[in-house]
Amino acid sequence: MEQRTLGRTGRDVSVIGLGTWQLGGSWGDVDPAKSLEVLDAAYEAGVTFFDTADVYGDGLSEQTIAQWRRANPDADVFVATKMIRRVGPELEHATLENFRAWTDRSRKNLAVDTLDLVQLHCPAGEVYDSDRVFDDLDTLVAEGAIKNYAVSVETADEALRAIARPGVASVQIILNAFRRKPLDEVLQAAADAGVGIIARVPLASGLLSGRYTRETTFAENDHRNFNRDGSAFDVGETFSGVDYETGVDAAQRFAELARGIGLEPATAALAWIVQLPGVSTVIPGARTPEQARANAAAGSVAPLPQEFLDAVRDLYDERIRAQVHGRW
Repeated sequence: MEQRTLGRTGRDVSVIGLGTWQLGGSWGDVDPAKSLEVLDAAYEAGVTFFDTADVYGDGLSEQTIAQWRRANPDADVFVATKMIRRVGPELEHATLENFRAWTDRSRKNLAVDTLDLVQLHCPAGEVYDSDRVFDDLDTLVAEGAIKNYAVSVETADEALRAIARPGVASVQIILNAFRRKPLDEVLQAAADAGVGIIARVPLASGLLSGRYTRETTFAENDHRNFNRDGSAFDVGETFSGVDYETGVDAAQRFAELARGIGLEPATAALAWIVQLPGVSTVIPGARTPEQARANAAAGSVAPLPQEFLDAVRDLYDERIRAQVHGRW
């Protein structure tokens, strides 16, 4: 699989990574054996970048990755985790004492001395303006707890503020055919600054797979059920902030466009992101080994035809833009 340099980390990672939120929870029940099979399948398909967080299953996702690495000691993978959401995103919680405690916990969970990359996990807006926060992250690097730090953001404005920080290695942001605002400024700003872009929620919580209908139901412990109104966390994390009915209808049209060029919808959706200038890696989740392998295959799709790209832009402008473009 193609490898790209992840911004200021200087490390090359696969253009298709693996998001591991689902290995901790919030996507229905977790099967530990199946989780390891997913990691196996992803790595065998060329994936060298795993993204996790300390709050995914209260550390379960991190621990699962550590278990997999113990069984695969020669595997060369880059693991990014996140912190701050254990207590809250506000500036008052972003202290050096907390940072040390959280990174120590993640180091234990991941069974490593030094974390490859730690991302502030969608912090409050005031955090981006605090020199102290970024000085403290520099301290963690100097102490050897982490090699690099980054920010996972909710909005394009937050991304631009993070990119302006000289120590930020990468920015993780929601980016897919139904969340196109990062194309306006963020991708170019990141490229100019040498900051990596990690594209998350690439399938709009599965909408862009084309598998859902208005009658599709989700488990009670699946965020696609309990967070549709944003009552648990930012609503933009669920179906990219698009209301479900609108999203399903637009996704059916996207599926028609994808199949019109001989691709399955999920493959086309991932390839669309991979082929954007400035994107370092894309992190779809996978619940099964088959999904992990299919996701990885999107990294080798031939350049998408301009007619398809134009039609995807028009679909967004006509059906999606009004709901999401001004919010994030």
